[in-house]
Amino acid sequence: MSLPIVELSGAPYEQGIQQADALKERILHNVEVYFDRFRREGRLSDDQIMDRARQYQAAMEHQSEPYMAMIRGMADRLALPVEALVAVNVRYEILYDRFTANALEDNPDFLVSVGVQGECTGFAILPERSANGHLLLGQNWDWIPQVKGAILRTTEPEGLQTLSFTEAGVVAGKIGFNSAGVGITVNGLMSLKDDWSRLQKPFHMRCYDALRTRSLKETVHALTGTPRSCSANFLIACAPDQAVDVEMAPDTHRLLSPENGILVHTNHFLDPAQLQVIEPPSEKRPHSYHRRARLLELLEAEGSIGIGDMQNFLQDRDGYPYSICRDADESEPSEEHYITVTSVIMDMQARSLWITDGQPDRAPYETYAL
Repeated sequence: MSLPIVELSGAPYEQGIQQADALKERILHNVEVYFDRFRREGRLSDDQIMDRARQYQAAMEHQSEPYMAMIRGMADRLALPVEALVAVNVRYEILYDRFTANALEDNPDFLVSVGVQGECTGFAILPERSANGHLLLGQNWDWIPQVKGAILRTTEPEGLQTLSFTEAGVVAGKIGFNSAGVGITVNGLMSLKDDWSRLQKPFHMRCYDALRTRSLKETVHALTGTPRSCSANFLIACAPDQAVDVEMAPDTHRLLSPENGILVHTNHFLDPAQLQVIEPPSEKRPHSYHRRARLLELLEAEGSIGIGDMQNFLQDRDGYPYSICRDADESEPSEEHYITVTSVIMDMQARSLWITDGQPDRAPYETYAL
């Protein structure tokens, strides 16, 4: 199957309507999937979910009028409560806060560890190491198997274009690039300081802002310029030859530079002490260490790295099922199943991307461009 691609233009409210018209069934499906996960994995009642969404909505109205206008347009078109779509758009804060809270509730003395839920493997390849001399960026995005995605191609009033992957119902792209040559990938991180009730600018709103910047400095500021509710990681590239990784805790952040023309990040802080945070207990965190080490090993073994090489590396099953190409661990309950939902490779000079609708060793890469 191919991911649907949606062309968006005009005022933000109209863009919300356009997404609703193009992705109606996928959006309604994802709302059901997320509310089920909020209940089962997040251990939240419907009243708690909607209360958190209402509190976040009040904050988001001040943080980004365009973002909220898109949500309202989508909600109006689909006859859904605005709070239901706000909950989906802040699902990162709702779920990652609960992952940490559940870990502490289950293991108050850190004696037994629990799982890291979302797992992703991101990379940047500088022109000096790529076969075509271009800056490459990408990742495997590992998440809930049932979530349905889409590709958004937007044209802003001033002419800036974006091309990105999103979850249907999340009104902003999360993995992609713009016509100014700025691109981002994402990785989930957790710390004991994470707290949804801080009501800071949410993760997906930061993605929206980042994809509308025009330089590496602007992008870093869009991500780090205000405190966060929850920890997160972004790998940023800016054509023709700049890349940096941004590890963010709620009140601190750290920039990581490429080494030997390569930058790789997974789902752990490389040095949590530098950011003054403690990660919650997790028996699965070693899988994050392994995926990062494995991709670095594969990349370092190549003299020059081509698109085909990256596709092969992102199909890697070493350490299965917690491999670079992730599969569900059938020994875990169904609400804790995660797989590689999409695999993305971006050529920042060519303004093109290769993307799969599913695990990259089972679904073909398809090419899109601005």
